[in-house]
Amino acid sequence: MIDCLRWRSNWSAARVAVIAATGGPAAGQAAKSATATIPIVFISGADPVREGLVTSLNRPDGNATGINPLLPAMEGKRLGLLREMVPNAALIGVLLNPNLPIKFNSQMSDVQDAARAAGQQLQILQASSDDEIAAAFAAAVDRRAEALLVAADPFMLSRRERLVGLAARYAIPAIYEVRECVITGGLMSYGINLGDAYRQAGVYVGRILKGEKPADLPVLQPTKFDFVINLKTAKALGLTVPDKLLAVADEVIE
Repeated sequence: MIDCLRWRSNWSAARVAVIAATGGPAAGQAAKSATATIPIVFISGADPVREGLVTSLNRPDGNATGINPLLPAMEGKRLGLLREMVPNAALIGVLLNPNLPIKFNSQMSDVQDAARAAGQQLQILQASSDDEIAAAFAAAVDRRAEALLVAADPFMLSRRERLVGLAARYAIPAIYEVRECVITGGLMSYGINLGDAYRQAGVYVGRILKGEKPADLPVLQPTKFDFVINLKTAKALGLTVPDKLLAVADEVIE
């Protein structure tokens, strides 16, 4: 991700035509705070209207548009899938990054509403650094959490190998936001195809370079979500994957 504030003074001289801010809501916000004229294409899982990136999804207005993967809004669905995988889990941990308060509160509300409806007890864990991730896992083990939901977040995604490694070390079944985490060895994921989101952002960059304006390009949201299961990881954890989950999985890694 470009440090938008650091490079702001150089953009005019460099004749930047469009900024691709693909590091989550923080990248989009940094770009928006740095320029009101250069077109911006963002990828932001948080609500771009609430985050102040656009005035509306259909008519963004201003100089920004992009892709809204809706990943944080999937936490309730992920919790339900995790409960089906580990139906007798009395306590499930939820790992969240508190650095973006609006997104954090939205995610926590989504997962808590789902837990309340299902009668599921949660342990809310917070981490925004490697040390805090390690501490969160230790806290989950100390409280005897029997499963873990890793909330959608660019920082968490960037630390997927560490998260998957700790989940394996402590034998905690975990669900993640995207397939890339399952490829790394995670148990399962539910979310968008991340590659498609980046391709869509690239298409928007191309259209802007050809003369279209961000204000005329609606913020795109996904219409398809993929559920991926890693059977090798399930076996290592001593889990039998329910037939119901296998039937609805979009991909099963063996």
